[in-house]
Amino acid sequence: MLITIDPESSQPLAEQVAASVRAALSKGTAQAGDKLPAARTVASALEINLHTVLRGYQQLRDEGLVELRRGRGAVIIANGSRSELNDAARSFARTVRHIGATEEEAISALRTAMRE
Repeated sequence: MLITIDPESSQPLAEQVAASVRAALSKGTAQAGDKLPAARTVASALEINLHTVLRGYQQLRDEGLVELRRGRGAVIIANGSRSELNDAARSFARTVRHIGATEEEAISALRTAMRE
């Protein structure tokens, strides 16, 4: 699995790591049972702090997507429903357009909702 970040993004790096895994799950390029790359490997490849990668992995654990096993790494335990997510995203986009909100406002509202 390829984990990527955008150093120019205002999104925190740990969130980008988690989002990269979520995107892989959404696209079907990762699935339950797959092992995530070792945090040290990711940190080295992306030239970011090891603890940043671990925070991203912990976010995924807190969301119920990943199981962290000391000494054995992180394993994906849930796929989520891609079609349900896509349906919700389309519905959200329709609502955003209907009320005339900007893309930035929509993303901000979504991020706030995800933290609740």
